Amino acid sequence: MPSRHRFITIHGHFYQPPRENPWLEAVETQDSAFPWHDWNERITGECYEPNATARILDEDDRIRRIINNYSLISFNFGPTLLSWLEASAPETYAAVIEADRLSRERYGGHGCAIAQAYNHTILPLANERDRKTQVRWGVRDFEWRFGRKPEGMWLPETAVDIPSLEALAAEEIAFTILEPGQALRWRPIGTSEWQTANGHLDPTRPYVCRLPSGKNIAIFFYDGPISRAVAFEQLLARGENLAQRLSGAFRETRSHPQIVSIATDGETYGHHHRFGEMALTFALQIIEEQGQARLTNYAEHLQKFPPAYEVEITERTSWSCSHGVERWQSDCGCHTGASPGWNQAWRGPLRSALDWLAEEAASIFEREGANVLRNPWVARDEYIDVILDRSDDSVERFITAHALPGAAVSSVLELLEMQRNAMLMYTSCGWFFNDVSGIETVQVLNYAARVIQLAERMGNVALDDEFAKRLEPAVSNVPEQGTARRIYEEEVVPARLDLARVAAHYAVLSLFDTFDDEERLYCYEVVRHDFEIHKAGRTRLALGSITVRSLITSEAASFEFAALHLGETELAGGIRAARTGSDPEDVRAALAAAMQTGGIPAVIRLLDLEFSERPISIQSLFKDEQRRIMERLIVATLEEAESAFRQLHERYDPLMRLHARLGIPPPKVLHTAAEFDLNQQLRRLLRDDSPSIAEIESRLREATVEGVTLDETTLMAFRDAINQASIDFRERPEDLDRLEALEALVGIVHGAELAVDLRRAQNRYYRMRKTVRPAIDASSGNGQAMRRWLELFDSLGADLRIAID
Repeated sequence: MPSRHRFITIHGHFYQPPRENPWLEAVETQDSAFPWHDWNERITGECYEPNATARILDEDDRIRRIINNYSLISFNFGPTLLSWLEASAPETYAAVIEADRLSRERYGGHGCAIAQAYNHTILPLANERDRKTQVRWGVRDFEWRFGRKPEGMWLPETAVDIPSLEALAAEEIAFTILEPGQALRWRPIGTSEWQTANGHLDPTRPYVCRLPSGKNIAIFFYDGPISRAVAFEQLLARGENLAQRLSGAFRETRSHPQIVSIATDGETYGHHHRFGEMALTFALQIIEEQGQARLTNYAEHLQKFPPAYEVEITERTSWSCSHGVERWQSDCGCHTGASPGWNQAWRGPLRSALDWLAEEAASIFEREGANVLRNPWVARDEYIDVILDRSDDSVERFITAHALPGAAVSSVLELLEMQRNAMLMYTSCGWFFNDVSGIETVQVLNYAARVIQLAERMGNVALDDEFAKRLEPAVSNVPEQGTARRIYEEEVVPARLDLARVAAHYAVLSLFDTFDDEERLYCYEVVRHDFEIHKAGRTRLALGSITVRSLITSEAASFEFAALHLGETELAGGIRAARTGSDPEDVRAALAAAMQTGGIPAVIRLLDLEFSERPISIQSLFKDEQRRIMERLIVATLEEAESAFRQLHERYDPLMRLHARLGIPPPKVLHTAAEFDLNQQLRRLLRDDSPSIAEIESRLREATVEGVTLDETTLMAFRDAINQASIDFRERPEDLDRLEALEALVGIVHGAELAVDLRRAQNRYYRMRKTVRPAIDASSGNGQAMRRWLELFDSLGADLRIAID
């Protein structure tokens, strides 16, 4: 068959479960992702960003080209992940959006991006309302980001049934992608005799599935064996192998235009398989250069070659569970490598508890929503517009369209946030893994806790105790974890926030940070009305009054606070609801007077008397700020420890060098002191706005002589310093000093052969080589400075391992 009738597409399902704290709408530190801040950041660094800037190397392992893989392959991103990328990794986010635009130019107006059901709920297990909303939100999110209607939609875990396909078709989705084993039977269109699939379905053609509503949806079935080989069998070890395997899947006996497609988790390319994004790029290049097949995407292929066959699916099936969709509701035996003797019997009780809570929340939403919304469920379907844009204008438009006259904005938003979190708590990852104590399952319990908090406030009912009771049968495989009830009551419930907790956080921070009169803390706005700070030696007293408003629900409340820092981690004080009259001024005056006379015991007595209802401590701070402030509070202790290590290192440095010359391992305590001291000194140097190149080189020479290994945190400090220097240079590329600073830092890393991630600096240099350098080159005859610029720029490129044409 001619190559013009052979097509290849590779689909990447890029997704991470939402990890945001549901009260802060931000991802907090996740220690298991160290040295990254959290798993989103880590996987972005290992996968999402590398696929936006994948390398093609020459024979000397220098970068010859940088390719945006997303512009060549079919892909979907989870909407909640895209939301995080937009805020936290904007360059990568922009590259994803740009890739879809580029792919439309390449593939006949059809973009490579397809949509996804909103938060990865297993649709066959969802009720009809949630299924409809999940699809509508996924479509609307896609339109918002990519500026066009989606032609296809990814079903989470490819879990499918007829109602799910109907939900897609109702939103004019043209196609979806399934695993071949999910086909029940097929036949040529216009014939009456069905062929049972039995694993013999031809996956190189599109099929149409006719639905009871009279609508149709096309289905592409990916090549199962090749997809599994990519994900689990090291096919990504070499790009040539992947290209050969894909090209070898065509059959001369097939007379129709063939499309060979595979589908895997997008994280396969770089996160699960290091350098997998480069193998993917190289495979795509080989396929194009050899001309044995043409790259395409599903939408383009569907337009050119409409289905000639129809198919019926096997209902309630998925790619990742051989038992249908049982992985998300029972102990079916599917897991990700559990320890011997473990079970997943906790899955059933967890889903049962959440089902009960969802029904309770739905009843409250319908009952209370009827008092403030014209049509509560229609409003929920369109609430995605507010989630995407929480500006005051956006909220006002939504309220005008959906709220009854006189309805309180906060009541409307709290009811809808209750429903948003009720859907988030069904995110599939909560059941996918091995134990109820896993971070993904604890995350869905956090969403449940937020639902309960809002439901109890809006519905004036008590749900917490009953929910906890229903979690009791969900037993962890880890004895010390106990049950889901223990996890919920001891780990989740204490983390719940309200406006008073936000005020307490602000009160403690006001002792250490400087705030404007209007400040944003996570998803809260804090307006300061009064503030004063008093000092007596090392003791500080902060007094103030504030209004805290949720930017999510518009709920607001005013507070007064008094926070006393006695030194190190000792705090006293508290917050209380704002009072009227002269009382607040009298209390502040009395506290200030006591501070001025040095009467700390009197201050503490007043604080206990006036602010005991909601006392504050370091634990009042949210997780990330707890760590930051704790580092500041114990800075003297840390400096003392660092000084001790430095003195030990300096005193015995000659002995360390002698050991090194003789090839004898030094005493462990001396090596530890040297390792700590040199890494700490390097990190401190690299944090300077203008790092001293000479001092950095000196410390590196010491490390080499003494056999000291640079730890991962130090390597990341090099990365961050070079990233910042490359940004500074990009902003003012004509500045020779900035170029010299960047070239010096990169030259150190190159010369010392340090394993530093230079990807972002390489990306910026690659773009500037194509844009800025030609302009400088054209004016190089204007003087010595321009010739020096070119010399340094090309030297920088060589150190960054960029091939110089």
